[in-house]
Amino acid sequence: FNNRRSVKIVFWGTPQYAVPTFHSLLEKGHQIVGVVTQPDKRRSRGKKITYSPIKKAALEHNLPIFTPEKIKNDLEIQNQIFKLKADIFIVVAFGQILPKSVLEHPPFGCWNIHASILPRWRGAAPIQYSLINGDKYTGVAIMHMEEGLDTGPILIQEKLEINQRDNFQMLSNRLSQLSAKLILEAVDLIELKGIISPSERIKILNMKTQNQLIGEVKYAGLIKKEDLLIEWNSGSLNIHRRVMGLYPNAYTYWHGKRLKVLSTFYSIKDYCDDSYTDKIYNLIEQNQFKIPGTIVDTSNKYGIIVLTSDMPIIILQCQLEGKRPVEKSNMINQIKAFAGQGFNTI
Repeated sequence: FNNRRSVKIVFWGTPQYAVPTFHSLLEKGHQIVGVVTQPDKRRSRGKKITYSPIKKAALEHNLPIFTPEKIKNDLEIQNQIFKLKADIFIVVAFGQILPKSVLEHPPFGCWNIHASILPRWRGAAPIQYSLINGDKYTGVAIMHMEEGLDTGPILIQEKLEINQRDNFQMLSNRLSQLSAKLILEAVDLIELKGIISPSERIKILNMKTQNQLIGEVKYAGLIKKEDLLIEWNSGSLNIHRRVMGLYPNAYTYWHGKRLKVLSTFYSIKDYCDDSYTDKIYNLIEQNQFKIPGTIVDTSNKYGIIVLTSDMPIIILQCQLEGKRPVEKSNMINQIKAFAGQGFNTI
């Protein structure tokens, strides 16, 4: 391994998740000869242009950057990328489907780093879906890409336990570090076998096709705007999982303003002391609180206690539109919350 040559890579990626992998490849001595990322975005306020995190990283290293609207239709950019004569294409949350002409071009193949344990959670939002669905484990899979959506054979797959307090950002950070580690192992293995056909590569590297893997195929589709609105008539645990999985974007309405709910805990019994838990259930009974979304109590020590379809849930941190994130007493004072008020979902 010590005498291994530097591999020439075209790196395909867009969000912050891809940045640790980008840096780990460079630090290992591999040569990134070009970067493909999503087009720049223009914010509505002030029309300020924002670059993707991967474009920012590429600019720091003076690398050629390509930002196609749709790579499958942009033959000119495809040809420019092909002229870089890369050994391998590495894809990390790029955000577009790659056409067959791209997938079959590099001599060492086109490889995707996917943040789930396949075949569970193929698709665009595997981290969010693993949290929303209460999975105990997730992980990272490195697969040889083919035309299907995350259907390719697996070279390396490693599990990672999901912690009870993980939100999307926390879990993404841990998975991105794991991705950065595993891709170095994968590139070494791929380069060692040299230029061979995809079928030979699958066999020689002892790769697993996904129909050989244990688990049901599940799809994690794009998160839509309507998915972000909290439904208080759901159960406490389901609401908590959505808040953590959609962090920092799950929201409700408070007196006509959008209120992001940034952190919750689903069980007052496990979070609060016994006397306070008893107090909450007494308040519910005495005041005959029945409508989900109703505030049962506010506590400077714990947060805002809200009724759901089963157990009360605790809001630990929130952010009113135009304001900074706040918690506990600051949160209660900022939104002027008190028992009997309700969060609106319309």
